[in-house]
Amino acid sequence: MTERQVSGGGDGAGAPEVLAQERRLRRDLGFWGLTGIGFSNIVGSGWLFAALYAAQTAGPAALLSWVGAGLLCGLVALVMIELGASRPEGGGTVRWPLFASGRLVGTLIGWSTLLSVGGTAAEISAIMQYAAHYLPGIYNGHTLTLSGLALATGLSVVLTALNWFAVRMFARLNNLISVFKILVPVITVIALIASGWHSGRLTDHGGFAPYGYVACLTALAGGGIVYSVNGFQAPLDFSGETRNPRRTIPAAVLTGIGLAVLMYLALQVAFLFTVPENLLGHGWQGVSFDSPFGQLALILNLHWLAGLLYADAVISPGGSAYVGVAIDARHTYALAKNGTIPRYFMKVNERFGIPRRALAINLAVIVVFLLPFGGWQDIVSVMGDMYLLIYAASAVAVAVFRAEPGGHTAGWVPGLRWIAPLSFVVASEFVYWSGWQDLRLALPLVLGGLLIFLAMRRPGVRVESDGAGPRRPLGAELRTGAWLVCYLVALTALSGVGTFEGSGLLPAPYDSITVAAMALAVFIWAVRSGVRHLVVSRPAEV
Repeated sequence: MTERQVSGGGDGAGAPEVLAQERRLRRDLGFWGLTGIGFSNIVGSGWLFAALYAAQTAGPAALLSWVGAGLLCGLVALVMIELGASRPEGGGTVRWPLFASGRLVGTLIGWSTLLSVGGTAAEISAIMQYAAHYLPGIYNGHTLTLSGLALATGLSVVLTALNWFAVRMFARLNNLISVFKILVPVITVIALIASGWHSGRLTDHGGFAPYGYVACLTALAGGGIVYSVNGFQAPLDFSGETRNPRRTIPAAVLTGIGLAVLMYLALQVAFLFTVPENLLGHGWQGVSFDSPFGQLALILNLHWLAGLLYADAVISPGGSAYVGVAIDARHTYALAKNGTIPRYFMKVNERFGIPRRALAINLAVIVVFLLPFGGWQDIVSVMGDMYLLIYAASAVAVAVFRAEPGGHTAGWVPGLRWIAPLSFVVASEFVYWSGWQDLRLALPLVLGGLLIFLAMRRPGVRVESDGAGPRRPLGAELRTGAWLVCYLVALTALSGVGTFEGSGLLPAPYDSITVAAMALAVFIWAVRSGVRHLVVSRPAEV
């Protein structure tokens, strides 16, 4: 591996330190380890609810939404695959935007990624809520009780401890959890179909698309489908710990997506064809369960299955939280390399190749999010949505790297000239479809990263090299990264006047079309700014 591939071309004073820590990472992950990481990160608590919400939103046509989500995520994944194969690096999804678009974009994307640590806290909280079925005193219906907080903190410590040692141990344990997470949904599908199949469900009760085919689009966000298949990028954050990343990463990412989509399709079919007829008097929108598959199993007298589902309701989010702790550590490690947080947290343990200081600070952040602040769950879900911004920034990065003179990319993915802009548009639509109620909080929070960027540029503040070339004047950095600020402001404004929980002044489908046109224009602007940035800041080759 060349220094350019690891550091993004930088050879500043801090680049050797970055390289020294990067070389301590152990390249122990193979195809099945990476596939298990991707699959386990995708399949969390979402599979227990998404089939219900998707059916309520689109009826049987929700099957098309799952297929569409798989194709769209596959498209975005191709961009991430190209980056992971050509520029493997621990926490690469945080580093690539910095290299391609400068320090303003790198800081904003890094800040939004740091906020997404709350997503792991959400999974741990979900475990506590499900565990309250057996331990009623740990959850009061709104927040964790004192004993619940203590138990959740203890679980967070255990998950951190399990990530404390070699990545090979982490991968093996995660593979065992992934096997269980596959078996339980498969058993659920077989048991439900064998116990209560009702024919004609694709045409009865309003037809295949009782709420119109536009509802398939709404189901992507409102039905929880995008949330359920999100997380496929997890193997890329371990690209610096992968054997032969150019060959292994593409296969692992696409296999993880394929397995997850097939599983979700099977669960959706089982739900559609086994809901009792008497519950469909008001159509699919009238079907309501607090615990869809668990209650459905009880209605069908499958008490053993209900017990298994309640157990898995703890294990599936637990598996996602386990992977989440590992991913968060790689992100924090990358943020330290970027200089967004102190370099102290970049240190990698020499014996085990694990960024332990990053694990420790993330444990503290997770515990803070678990505290019973009013409305914290809404904020956590908003932060999780903002991880989608990494997909957009990565699409810009791969186009910039391809366009720069003598650009270094793997060339594994053909057709990136059109895949990159299309991926940027798709990522933008995913963010937009999250809805105004989320975006009105999320996007201003991300823009709060501007304060961090400006604080880092104050006179007298010691700035360490991040491996992305020499420091440029503040005005030049603002011009290079202005596209992301304008992009976030435009998305917020369009969400406010659109039909996804907005005012509806811009009706469907013109709102989504406008978002696509805006995104394409911003993409062109971002790539041109990135290429100019690389030409101006490119250091001497080593």
